[in-house]
Amino acid sequence: MAKGRKQKPKQTKRKAAAEAQSAPSRSPRRRATAQSMAGKHKEISVSEFFTKNRHLLGFDSPLKALLTSVKEAVDNALDACEEAGILPEISVEISQTDDDRYLMAVEDNGPGIVDTQVGKVFGKLLYGSKFHKLSQSRGQQGIGISAAGMYGQLTTGKPVRILSKPGKRKSAYEFILSIDTARNKPEIHRSEVVKWQKDHGTRVEIEMEARHQKGQRSVDMYLKQTAIANPHLTLHYTGPGSEVITYERTSKEHPAETVEIKPHPHGVELGRLIAMLKDTSCRSLSGFMQEEFCRVGPKKSKEIIKVAKLSEKSYPTRIARSEANSLHKAINDTRISSPPTNCIAPIGEKLILAGLKKELEADFYAAATRPAAVYRGNPFQIEVGIAYGKPGGVGLELTDEGRITKKAKKKVDAVEDLVGNADEPVRIMRFANRVPLLYQQAGCAITKGIIQTTWRSYGLQQPRGGLPVAPAAIFVHIASVWVPFTSESKEAIAAYPEILKEIKLGLRECGRKLGIHIRKGKRLKREFDKRSYIEKYIPHIGIALQEILDLSQKDTDDTVTTLEDVLHKSRKF
Repeated sequence: MAKGRKQKPKQTKRKAAAEAQSAPSRSPRRRATAQSMAGKHKEISVSEFFTKNRHLLGFDSPLKALLTSVKEAVDNALDACEEAGILPEISVEISQTDDDRYLMAVEDNGPGIVDTQVGKVFGKLLYGSKFHKLSQSRGQQGIGISAAGMYGQLTTGKPVRILSKPGKRKSAYEFILSIDTARNKPEIHRSEVVKWQKDHGTRVEIEMEARHQKGQRSVDMYLKQTAIANPHLTLHYTGPGSEVITYERTSKEHPAETVEIKPHPHGVELGRLIAMLKDTSCRSLSGFMQEEFCRVGPKKSKEIIKVAKLSEKSYPTRIARSEANSLHKAINDTRISSPPTNCIAPIGEKLILAGLKKELEADFYAAATRPAAVYRGNPFQIEVGIAYGKPGGVGLELTDEGRITKKAKKKVDAVEDLVGNADEPVRIMRFANRVPLLYQQAGCAITKGIIQTTWRSYGLQQPRGGLPVAPAAIFVHIASVWVPFTSESKEAIAAYPEILKEIKLGLRECGRKLGIHIRKGKRLKREFDKRSYIEKYIPHIGIALQEILDLSQKDTDDTVTTLEDVLHKSRKF
């Protein structure tokens, strides 16, 4: 035995063996069979899925749940009013019913909802009118408002209350309903005709577990930004403290009416193309291409089919998968005109500036609307606005007489103000189809576009890989028939190269205008300092001339005034 190595005592070995013998023996694992596993399979409804995964829809915290619910209700109200050609007037009321419970009520002057549809609209997920429609709208999936009702039902056990009146001469209906999550169907507890003073409109009330606070990601901020992006909206907001805030409309002009378009060939994937071929009523491949897609006429259809080596008279429903694959490749290899842009309605530079000036106190404003572009066959348009200059303090102003004077700036409450301090990163206002996006800022294409823009060229400080540092707010809006959100909660936009490119081009356009303003401000400051330096000596020159020329006090004062006038008029700015 080697020296220094210790031998384990025999007693320890015997003890370990005894413990091993006394340990309960493990029965062999029972293996499941295909038959037993098949018996465990069952279908779940979409309502059940989202009940267990409510974070996917933006209900992952009490604070966020309140904001998401208000957002979905306001979006629906705005869409309904615009579709009916009514200037929207919306009331949002939030009242606290318990320590951790709030009642949300949203009322609009829209066209209302017919009584046979109320249950499905508010009590069934994935039920809506916009999913298959290729035109700009705030809602897309048919999930939002019914998911808000489901969240309220889940956290408080209380149903949703809806009032709706579809016309002046129509009856108003009150519905009390909840969602049968097992079947994804509305469960109507009560429906009756009631008296309501409004000519037409809808009111929805949902009680939920929630938390209310002010700040950058609050209901208050969401409504303020909604007023900026929707200048045709009058919005009344009553918060938990019973304080009423009204955002009056700045324009009586309706947004441009959008037209529904057919899908563009370059935006259709192979699987969808196969499904379209199977479901079409067209009796020839040429007719299918012209009827089911936009920007495809007889000449273009013939060209695509020829490249695919197929027959124009082929019956679409009988086309094999390999032939559909050839057709899909031919579509992508063929140059086809961009889709029409009358399906989207941008806000416009004039109204962006009006909205920014109404809600943000700043020294400088700029806006730019980019021409329409296309990603994956979907038309979209980017709009950018900038408000620069922190309210409060003293600024410089050039008068018509050529004098530079100090001007006091209005001070705004820092909590409500959308323009940050000079040593803070710029504030970002992100919008998709006129809807503010308050969460997931870091993962959004808009934020990435701002970071990737070289703001030093326009006179702003910018750390590497970060947002520019300046007293400014940047407004970016994407209008599209199908906004590529990163998740069902619609909080951030996917960074498609085409979208990122247009965002950066819009930012550069506004950046150039901002750069001119900043350089002008710096020149104004230098000129003010020089004039101030010279002006200090003018009274002394007057006194010296008085002593040398024996001038009277009146002549001395006139001389000083003349010298000051010469100073300001001779130095051109």
